Order: sequence, then C-alpha cells, then structure tokens
Amino acid sequence: MATYIVGDLQGCLDELLLLLDKVNFQPGADILWVAGDLVARGPKSLEVLRYLKSLGDNVQIVLGNHDLHLLAVSMGLFKAKDKDRTAPILQAEDSKALLKWLRKQPLLAEHQEFVMCHAGISPQWTLKQARHAAREVEAILHSKEWRWLIENMYANQPDRWCDSLQGIERYRYIINAFTRMRFCYPDGRLDMACKLPPSQTNSEELVPWFEVKQREKLKKTVIFGHWAALEGYRGKKVIGLDTGCVWGGSLTMLRWEDKQFFTQQALASSE
Repeated sequence: MATYIVGDLQGCLDELLLLLDKVNFQPGADILWVAGDLVARGPKSLEVLRYLKSLGDNVQIVLGNHDLHLLAVSMGLFKAKDKDRTAPILQAEDSKALLKWLRKQPLLAEHQEFVMCHAGISPQWTLKQARHAAREVEAILHSKEWRWLIENMYANQPDRWCDSLQGIERYRYIINAFTRMRFCYPDGRLDMACKLPPSQTNSEELVPWFEVKQREKLKKTVIFGHWAALEGYRGKKVIGLDTGCVWGGSLTMLRWEDKQFFTQQALASSE
C-alpha cells in the first residue's frame, strides 16, 4: 500500500487521473491525500468531487478556502462566479449529497509521520493546539450550526491567536490559519493580503508562516497546498505541493514512502 499526496486540484481532474495512472495508483489498496481546494477555476470541479467521493476510505481530504466558499455559495450568500466554474455542482442531481460529503471533510488530517492542511499551521500553535482547533471547527461544520459558521467566517480579524478567544472570533482565526494563511509578521500575526512569492514582497516584515523564528516546533512534517506562487516548497519538515496546475503550471504528487515526487503539466490554463 502506498500513500500519495497531491496539491490543489481546483477542478483539474484530467491531470489528476494522468498522475494516478503514471504512479499505477490502486484504488483498493493505495490511499490518496488531497491538500484542499478541490474545486474552482478548473474545468471539472463537479467531476473531481464525484471521483474523490467514489474512492471512499481510500481518499483523505482537507478543506481549502475555495471548498468553504462553495458551501457559502450553495447557501445563497454569494453568486457563483463564472470564473469559479462551480455552477455545475449546484445544478447537479447529486449536488446535495456532494456538498454534504464535502462539508464533512476535516481541516487537518494526520498520518503517523505527517499532517496535512490546506494553507498551513499557525506558527503560534503546537501540534496539540492545532489538532484541538481543527476539531472545534469541524464539530460545528458537522452540526446544524454549520450555516451560521459559514455565514460569519468572512473577515481578517483576529489576526493573532489567544487561547481566550471565544465564539466566532475563535473559529474565524482557526479557519483563516488552516485555509487562507500565507505570510505572517515576525510576532506570528497573520497577514491576509499578500499572495506574492516571498522574493517579491515589498515588506521587510512579512515572512512565510513556516519561517517565523518563534514558530512552535512540530514533530511531524507539515504538508500544505494553497500557495501557488511558491511553485512548490521543500523544506525541513515542511512541504508545499501547490504548483499552480489550474494557472498553467503543473500538478505535483508526493509518494510518501520513498519521498518521490511526480508531476503532470497542466493540459490547459484557466486564464
């Protein structure tokens, strides 16, 4: 049995299937881990959801910001944008089942040797804190209160973690850290604005979340997606897998057991 981990799909089903064929993925034995943002921008978001759902116990997914936004759109909080190309999901006969399945996915998934989340783990969190934070929000997403949470998650504050945070401010920070974070300030505060590569920032203060000097040391490797501008990242106990397939880059997959990387060039750009 092999463990394969892939970056942001964003509706790029054809590239995923080509990668899985390249590694001879066996759905009955191997396990596919997906680092969030299953949907949006690419041509086959509906088909991605259907395929991943069909894998059952042989797939492990975490939620990304685009996935949560799809839930908000399904509630009528926003209109489906043409560029997001998610309207077919909302119109599908199995839409309700797919969205319920998506909502039941975690923010943080854990392997014996690594953890996976969409954007990263707050530099202020230990692994124990991250685990507990994820479970708090997941419990609400699985409950009847999920609509309230989705409706109130859109804001950039608070930008600093404190154990005394309560209610929506606590949950919003957790969601932002797991699904939107890229840069932080040296004191660990989150910056929600900059999406550039680190080499192109105009600020001398902003640093990638995984380079914050006071970041809590985690015993497991953190695997994340979300940050296409990094064009992939391989650091000490930190691996970024988003290589911008939906933007004309490539889809990157890691086989954990031997640490071998596989790539599939995008068949077409969404731009």
